[in-house]
Amino acid sequence: MEEPPEEDKALVAAKEYVFNPLQAEKEVATGNFYAKKGNFKAAATRFSEATKWNPGLAEAWLRLGEMLEKKKDMKGAKEAYAKYLELAPDAKNAGLIKKKL
Repeated sequence: MEEPPEEDKALVAAKEYVFNPLQAEKEVATGNFYAKKGNFKAAATRFSEATKWNPGLAEAWLRLGEMLEKKKDMKGAKEAYAKYLELAPDAKNAGLIKKKL
């Protein structure tokens, strides 16, 4: 029996993201769960994942910005908030978010 070739770990580790709104929604829901528990790092990771599955999901960008702000990553938070405003310029909280920028 022949041994299978070794897999390139970099290729296995790299996830390929394709538009998947259902996966994005699952990531947001999981992120919200972690946020309620106070685990902002895990929540930020989930919201970030959601933005990769569906870059047009405004809620994911908003929540990512909020979690990064809680983690004191102001640069990252501002980038996420800017993307949120780009996607949802007429959101009810747009004025509040603009002040954070």
